[in-house]
Amino acid sequence: MAVILLIVLIHELGHFTMAKWFDWRIGTIMLWVFGGVMKTDEHGTRPIAEEALVTIAGPLQHVWIYAGIFTLSHSGLLPTSLIEMMLYYNTAILLFNLLPLWPLDGGKLLFLLLALVLPYKRAYHIVILFSMVLAVAFLLVQLILPSFTLSTFLIALFLFMENQSEWKQRHYVFMRFLLKRYEKKTKIMKNKPLYVSSESSLMSVFSGFSQEKRHTIYVTDKYGRHTVLEEQECLQAYFKHKKYHQNVGEIIEKGA
Repeated sequence: MAVILLIVLIHELGHFTMAKWFDWRIGTIMLWVFGGVMKTDEHGTRPIAEEALVTIAGPLQHVWIYAGIFTLSHSGLLPTSLIEMMLYYNTAILLFNLLPLWPLDGGKLLFLLLALVLPYKRAYHIVILFSMVLAVAFLLVQLILPSFTLSTFLIALFLFMENQSEWKQRHYVFMRFLLKRYEKKTKIMKNKPLYVSSESSLMSVFSGFSQEKRHTIYVTDKYGRHTVLEEQECLQAYFKHKKYHQNVGEIIEKGA
């Protein structure tokens, strides 16, 4: 158990060190068998490359652990059985954390890849739903196969519950993403136009927002007339003027 916790601790310290390098706000770090979770509200509000570096920093620590194990194996200081156990757990924890399930590193990398080509909200929903389905599949396989192990079952159950909790908080996560854009605290790389009808609600417009992209919104009314809005106009209408239930057509009329 001490070997497992040491490997997990080194893994999480990799995330923590890289996150602090980028001046992230860190809540808590929870350690558990075969992994850990660093709680932070920075996901989705930082540049994708920066988030990727923080995510990869954990698995990268296993390279140094392999180097340490290799050195110890040639020193004769530790018995072969202990060296083999360290090698096994280092490999198992690394591979487990690279599984494409949220909140594992593999799941976070999957989200970042999707966020490159999909709107933030859709990418986030896909990853959480996919993670829940995969966790349920692991649970069913464990129940069906004769090689049932309680530890694997509990890990799969934990992952399902984590994603179920994330799904319940999805609106809060999306609002945090929007609020950071409204406060202009997110990095913008290039412009991506959005085309909507004047009947579209503000929230449906926001659902098309992507990380690292600024959106010019082209609005078409029922007569085929076109109007252009910038994303900050929509964000101000929502957060500053509290126009939660108005559509973009009404925003344009009252702004005229």
